[in-house]
Amino acid sequence: MRRGSYGSEVRVATNGFWLDRSTLVTGATGLVGGWLVHCLVGCGADVVCLVRDSVPQCEFVRSGLDQECKVVRGDVCDQPLLERILGEFEIDTVIHLAAQTIVGIANRNPASTFSSNIGGTWALLEACRRSPTVKQIVLASSDKAYGEHEHLPYNEETPLEGIHPYDVSKSCADFIARSYARTFGLPVVVTRCGNFYGGGDLNWNRVVPGTIRSVFRNQPPVIRSDGLFVRDYFYVKDGAAAYMTLAEALAKDSRLSGEVFNFSNETQLTVLQVVDRILHMMGSDLRPVIRNEANNEIRRQYLTAAKARHVLNWQPKFTLDQGLRETIAWYGHFLGVS
Repeated sequence: MRRGSYGSEVRVATNGFWLDRSTLVTGATGLVGGWLVHCLVGCGADVVCLVRDSVPQCEFVRSGLDQECKVVRGDVCDQPLLERILGEFEIDTVIHLAAQTIVGIANRNPASTFSSNIGGTWALLEACRRSPTVKQIVLASSDKAYGEHEHLPYNEETPLEGIHPYDVSKSCADFIARSYARTFGLPVVVTRCGNFYGGGDLNWNRVVPGTIRSVFRNQPPVIRSDGLFVRDYFYVKDGAAAYMTLAEALAKDSRLSGEVFNFSNETQLTVLQVVDRILHMMGSDLRPVIRNEANNEIRRQYLTAAKARHVLNWQPKFTLDQGLRETIAWYGHFLGVS
């Protein structure tokens, strides 16, 4: 296990698919990106990472993965740079995670969110369209792309009706990806995942890392909403494995190009339920402070992953409690309290 990692290993490939495969990951310094690169390096892939900002505390750096990959500094909106990367490193597989992922930031700075999440998507896909080597592209959309609907859970046929800035950015990126697949035959598949959580999330205003840090510091955890918003909570290691599974499936069956897959553990919880579970697991009698300040966010949202189960033979490897235990242990190590 590398320095900075914590808990069980994510996934071990047995078919040799990733061995020496030239793979581009955008967003490697993000929550999912760090664990995905863990997986890929562990499976012997030749990983190239596009990194915009220096984030010394992220899992990608703390665990030394930046020393085991080829790292290119730049912006995902820079199409000439993307074309150079794809050409010079002879990229076979692209996993596109780079995005502005914080709903609150999108509400305050919609233009930068649209630029990164929408402009970055078409720049990458256009670069891939011009590349003679790219064979698979996995593009991360989000459950937020669906917008808000009365009928739940969302399946892949639910219309995309994002209204607020972050949701709209994901709806647009999703449409663009499928347009490139249908119009140009680009080998791209799209994921829509539930709310990711896990060690390495340094966005402390999110409920899981924020609550865990507060308990370790003996401070009441803060809930920005009224605590009754409903979500899926999807462990980051399951997410990393899902992206890899989907890339392998696309390599075996080109008919999957243009398809969309939901990934979720299909367990729906309110924010208060998640906070209470973390408090119980950490043996804390602290009570949360409910600020009820959230706005421009979807109130109830969760997914069915039936298509991924049936088509990809996929299922999550971690229950919510297993994922939370590993996450708590990671932050204890990170914060120097365990």
